[in-house]
Amino acid sequence: MAAMTTEATGASTGATPGATAESAAVAARAEAFVADLQEWLRIPSISADPGHHDDVARSAAWLAERLRAEGWPQVEVWDDTDALPAVFASWPAADADAPTVLVYGHHDVQPADLADGWSFAPFEPEVVGEELRGRGASDDKGHLAMVRLGVAAHLAATGADGPAVHLKLLAEGEEESGSAYLDALLAAHRDALACDAIVVTDTGMVGRDAPTVCTGMRGMVDTEIVFRGASVDLHSGQFGGAVPNPVTELARLVAALHDDDRRVQVPGFYDDVRPPTDAERAAWAALPFDEPAWLAGSAAGAQATAGEAGWSTYERLWARPTAEVNGLHGGYGGPGHKTIVPHSATAKLTFRLVADQDPARVLEGVRAFVAAHTPPGISAEVIAGGPGVPPLICDVDSTLVTTIREAMGVALGAEVLPAREGGSGPEALLATELAAPLAFLGVMLPSDRIHAPDERAVLPLLLAGAEATAHLWRMLGDRGV
Repeated sequence: MAAMTTEATGASTGATPGATAESAAVAARAEAFVADLQEWLRIPSISADPGHHDDVARSAAWLAERLRAEGWPQVEVWDDTDALPAVFASWPAADADAPTVLVYGHHDVQPADLADGWSFAPFEPEVVGEELRGRGASDDKGHLAMVRLGVAAHLAATGADGPAVHLKLLAEGEEESGSAYLDALLAAHRDALACDAIVVTDTGMVGRDAPTVCTGMRGMVDTEIVFRGASVDLHSGQFGGAVPNPVTELARLVAALHDDDRRVQVPGFYDDVRPPTDAERAAWAALPFDEPAWLAGSAAGAQATAGEAGWSTYERLWARPTAEVNGLHGGYGGPGHKTIVPHSATAKLTFRLVADQDPARVLEGVRAFVAAHTPPGISAEVIAGGPGVPPLICDVDSTLVTTIREAMGVALGAEVLPAREGGSGPEALLATELAAPLAFLGVMLPSDRIHAPDERAVLPLLLAGAEATAHLWRMLGDRGV
């Protein structure tokens, strides 16, 4: 999953160690926490690579063993569907009437290899200053470990034998390869996963000195458009100018995808879009945003901001839908010249969706757009990469979200503002299939380099996140969800 979009650098945030019973319990376990997490990070649980599927199973077994050792009464490895192994755990509260909270995260990781540009071995984690470096340190093993530490700190702080809420944990094994079988996993284990609320760990904050809680993620539609002309490449001297060129015609389609204000021209694209509230826009406007620093840092040297006219960068990323050309291919790309009229061309497009947009309706509009921009002599095919991912927007005024903000605020020693993320994940599927409200608690930073070489996690933030979860269980036990 993508982290958020900018980061203010500066001194460490977090409550004074020992200021609460929870923070003291986290501090007492910090050294063991880091060593334990390093051991887990050495398992290259890359779900996208079949050559590492045994490592995904090994990672699941490792996590299950740790959860049992930490006292979770029920721990199971679920490998009874086509999904790669997932881990489920449950710890009931002493109070039978306490709410049930399911924590979701994933134990698989993105591919990583020194040849990709890493400056250190991705599966040989090391601590450098405040950073724990290694693939999965932040996304998402670090955050699942953070939750485990938070449970231990909660029990130590309260002196109880069980948490203040009925806790359940689901660690998926293939989120980084698209969660293709998560729906089957949820259906097969719906009774075990029944809950009153869902908390997702796989998320982050705008910045270390601007702590935020995610309150929404965009959905996505993934498509491939193929234009075909002749059955083979043709000699451009004999046929050029006399038959349509699929590459040229597909380029025309791509150019027509946005108007001069960068609004997407797919029919009906904005019909269902729910804009952010005035309160959300005001909160986002209050967040720091250093455009040159963001361009040079998080945006990897991009030379300017761009997007739909009339909206800020945060608003474009979090609350406006997009159409992106991920690849445009056709014809000859080798050295020298090959004078041809290519027989085909392909564009890969993704559409990020926001509140109330329906992936099926957007895909229908994309098909209509392609049909309207397919000239005579060209046949077009639109290939959908699955049914799409719906967006998910949290109720920012709910007890669950406001309690998470309060718990994070205590741990971080600062007000925690609402924000959103521009990426997409399985959260809408979780909320729909389990019929429960969903919220986020995570401390990833844009500079954690998730999905990229040299991934890291900031250890003081992981420890503060653990303290926040410890506070959260106590607070939800008192208030409900």
